[in-house]
Amino acid sequence: MWRHVRACSRSVRPSRLGLQRRPCGTTSSTGSPTLTTPRRVAPQKVLLHSCCAPCSGSMVEELVAGGHHVTIFFYNPNIHPREEYEIRKEENKRFAERIGTPFVDADYDVDEWFKRARGMEFDPERGRRCTMCFDMRMERTALYAHENGFDCFTTTNATSRWKDQEQVNSSGFRAAAKYNFMPYFWKYDWQTDAMTERKYRINAEQRFYKQEYCGCSYSLRDSNIWRKQNGIPPVQIGGETAGLGSRYFENPEDDAREESVEVVEAFFASADRHFDNTLVYKGRQRQADKAAARDETGSTCNNW
Repeated sequence: MWRHVRACSRSVRPSRLGLQRRPCGTTSSTGSPTLTTPRRVAPQKVLLHSCCAPCSGSMVEELVAGGHHVTIFFYNPNIHPREEYEIRKEENKRFAERIGTPFVDADYDVDEWFKRARGMEFDPERGRRCTMCFDMRMERTALYAHENGFDCFTTTNATSRWKDQEQVNSSGFRAAAKYNFMPYFWKYDWQTDAMTERKYRINAEQRFYKQEYCGCSYSLRDSNIWRKQNGIPPVQIGGETAGLGSRYFENPEDDAREESVEVVEAFFASADRHFDNTLVYKGRQRQADKAAARDETGSTCNNW
């Protein structure tokens, strides 16, 4: 199933640490250590599964500031179509090279992902299909971490409030359990207001590509259905023009507000009613589209 993995950005390599299976912190009900903060534990060799560059910046910064040795692991067979996958991967790779962090480019493995998704094509966001998706990616991350002497692994999926943090963490624990928590899964609250604000400041500084949907073909389908229902242009893959708003992150305050707890909760409440609540998106305009923000049509956007 796992056909190949190739490593990139080898100019800076993490030092090999003695495996510390019991770092300070509490222990979860699963048996995997639950660390309090990246800056309060002994340096670890961390394999960071990354879904995209915008979700990686603040997490990498926090881990490195704590003295940890981080390697970014890109394994996301869910991202569709291939053009969008390559855009997100190449941007992530450039970011890793820019900050001197090792980057592992894993296999796309899209056929296996679609095989696992059979029967769940119409499941809602945060449903069974998302659990399958997290499981698949965490299993592959745990395997690589186990085979390459990492102390622990974690994922940038946990930084996004659009994701159910417990759903993400549960997949991480299940994957770690396959190897008797050697390596262990690092559980930490990456969705604090401070982390979210810092994430978007880094995104604006780096001018990252602003994706318009979560990643999988079903997310793309559902996003476009909602947009059509509300008279909004469809998602655009790549290019300098987004389907709605600006193509790149430019205004950290506006972007952070789009991921506020209130907005996210309202979105999923609306999703449960088949995306019939357009008020959720009132005022959520991209910095590069001020004219549209003032337009009486009230066009709005989706920031994943």
